[in-house]
Amino acid sequence: MLNSLIQKYNVPGPRYTSYPTVPYWNEEQFSLHQWKKTFVKSFEESNASEGISLYIHLPFCESLCTFCGCHKRITKRHEVEHPYIDAVLKEWQLYCDLFPNKPKIKEIHLGGGTPTFFSPENLERLIHGIVAKADLADEYEFSFEGHPNNTTREHLQKLFDLGFRRVSFGVQDYSPKVQEAIHRVQSFHNVAKVTFWAREIGYTSISHDLIYGLPFQTLEDVVDTIEKTKSLSPDRLAFYSYAHVPWIKGNGQRGFKDEDVPKDEEKRKLYEIGKQLLAFKGYKEIGMDHFALRTDSLYHSFKQNKLHRNFMGYSSSKTQLMIGLGVSSISDSWYGFTQNEKTLEDYYTRLDNNQIPVFKGHILTDEDLIIRKHILNLMCHLKTDWSSGLYFEKLPEVLFSLEEMLHDELIEITDTSLKITEKGKPFVRNVCMAFDLRLRENQPQRQLFSMTI
Repeated sequence: MLNSLIQKYNVPGPRYTSYPTVPYWNEEQFSLHQWKKTFVKSFEESNASEGISLYIHLPFCESLCTFCGCHKRITKRHEVEHPYIDAVLKEWQLYCDLFPNKPKIKEIHLGGGTPTFFSPENLERLIHGIVAKADLADEYEFSFEGHPNNTTREHLQKLFDLGFRRVSFGVQDYSPKVQEAIHRVQSFHNVAKVTFWAREIGYTSISHDLIYGLPFQTLEDVVDTIEKTKSLSPDRLAFYSYAHVPWIKGNGQRGFKDEDVPKDEEKRKLYEIGKQLLAFKGYKEIGMDHFALRTDSLYHSFKQNKLHRNFMGYSSSKTQLMIGLGVSSISDSWYGFTQNEKTLEDYYTRLDNNQIPVFKGHILTDEDLIIRKHILNLMCHLKTDWSSGLYFEKLPEVLFSLEEMLHDELIEITDTSLKITEKGKPFVRNVCMAFDLRLRENQPQRQLFSMTI
């Protein structure tokens, strides 16, 4: 039965870290002036109560991982660190100039690229430069992504001293054949070393990122990876579906063929067996692709219906305003989105001209805002309702389009609500796609997204 459902619903679809999704932003009606207005509005509505989030993109990597779809710059020249930090701090100052009063930081996340490409001293200079212009919320959360091969104890200690308490290590898979194919060779010893260091230093949440559906990956590989992972007891796990999108320029997905990548039933079996094994090991499923021990803050937020999702993925803390700093970063004022220039050269040029380095964006309509809430509810809580101001004109049309999923027992619908069933959890992206009016009304002529399953 599951195999037939997979065949039916395995179609290209977004991961819904935002609505509208980036390919459907209305760039023609966007202006930086409008964005600044939404930015200030959101800041005034939320800064005093919850504070703001910062995502800082650190794009440099010493080598190219061929599974990666992120924006990065491959180099071994570490002299690039200093000017890049100068640029990020200048961008931060341009935003601070817009604030009507001092910002309060709730969350900082360092992503990449490889944040631990940067020296501990340069990371300290970056964080000091950020927090010098802000206050910190009472329960702030700082987190970063670490590469097991180049994260040193000095990195971990320095960032801990700066207030970081959560770290995520990219593991992907322990199979030598898979690692060679994706150009990410790292030993279990290296992962264990950085995990134990982080725990000894005092990090309260250690996460490992795993991926299923990688080239040449077998069921035995997934089982072995999860067994090794459990022996290290990370507090939370991301168990992502590999997004095979080789048509996107610059993502580096090469060195293997399409037929080397597990598909359909074979790929879904990797996930189902992996999920069962994680549950047996004590990990609870959180939203989509995420698992956590009962002691982790992500699990607590999920149980308390406080889970949030944004361009950084799932978060245990919610903020209305998220500022993306650095090349290619995306900002979210709730009422609008922007994305920074994607190349270092264009990013630096904008800043040299004292401009916020935005190159495109989208201002949400009233309908966008309602649909955004529905999709956020579905992604975080696996349910939504339209009894409290979330009705929109085309809702009956959306519900009609879901009748086949209702027949397949993937969802339950009442007069005022929709709930995704246990059977329907693997298809949450498909349910969200029914609400995605911009996608429904303008089907792409070419594939834009990875497969949903």
